[in-house]
Amino acid sequence: MDKGLTIQELTERMHELVKSKGWYEKDSKRPQTPRNLAISLSLEASEILEHFQFTDVIKDKEELGSELADVTLYLLQLASVAGIDLEDAVLKKIKVNKTREWDVEE
Repeated sequence: MDKGLTIQELTERMHELVKSKGWYEKDSKRPQTPRNLAISLSLEASEILEHFQFTDVIKDKEELGSELADVTLYLLQLASVAGIDLEDAVLKKIKVNKTREWDVEE
């Protein structure tokens, strides 16, 4: 298994999978539009919540990892389809967050 892949390399792997399934084809029953990808991303993120319903304990780490991978794949694909450089967006957000303050009494 490959380790240490860049965001771009992971995105390329994701595109290879989607192409191999025919989901980029015009007649696909799973059109890969930004809207559909955003919905799928949200649905997969909700599945992560199921792992913590009524507990703070991670009962099945492998299954949780699988759901996190689903979220990651949809996130990579949505960013790519929308023409967003995710690496750049993340770095910019980290820079902004460094200047923000949380939990400050007013």
